[in-house]
Amino acid sequence: MRKKILFVDDNRDLCADFKLWFEDYDITSASTAEEALAVLARPNEIDLILLDVQLPGMGGLAALERIKALAPDTGVIMMTGFSTKDVAIKALKGRASGYVEKPFALKEMRAAIEKELAGRPGGSPADGDLDAKMAHVKGFIEANCFKKVSLKDAAAAVYLSPKYLSRAFRERTGLGFTEYRLKVKVEQAQAILRSGASTIKQISSRLGYANTESFIRQFKKIAGCVPSSFREAGHCPAPRLKKRA
Repeated sequence: MRKKILFVDDNRDLCADFKLWFEDYDITSASTAEEALAVLARPNEIDLILLDVQLPGMGGLAALERIKALAPDTGVIMMTGFSTKDVAIKALKGRASGYVEKPFALKEMRAAIEKELAGRPGGSPADGDLDAKMAHVKGFIEANCFKKVSLKDAAAAVYLSPKYLSRAFRERTGLGFTEYRLKVKVEQAQAILRSGASTIKQISSRLGYANTESFIRQFKKIAGCVPSSFREAGHCPAPRLKKRA
């Protein structure tokens, strides 16, 4: 089950980008402290809050006190553009779990998130962290299905060795990395075929195949029929039974 994060920042573009960068988590965003408090006042399963210090209206440090009253056991990481000890001390006195300076590096932010969640009930680094990384790899494959991405590329995205990722991905998903990548490509091809917007050759090229024959062969292996049959029926027709003589 994906961990739930409440991301509080008045920069809407950053909120949107954060959801893309950390798509292996379930992200809820709020642009003001008041919006964040409204989310927490309702029944929720928020595991972690990322809270900007500089917010319009009620500032982040003031909001921290209110948040801790509503959700005392939920971790809060402050985000600040002020690299001063004063802000850090105030945040930690307000029972923040830690703080990250803005603009933050993705690797630094991910490390802070994983460290905090690993220390929470149900968030052991051995299981929860690995599940999150496998979800991130699946998202990485899906987001890059029109590009040539390798196991090495995916491993670099989650800071694992290719060998370890290969074994862990199969254990957690039941499919090898290449198998899953082919499955995603075929599913994308099916969507394009249903739309009728492109020829089979164009789809093959768009999905990164060197030749159309290879695409057709792999499509049939995964889907059970050739692309032209799928396009005509909108699905792979059931095989016809031969009549007995």
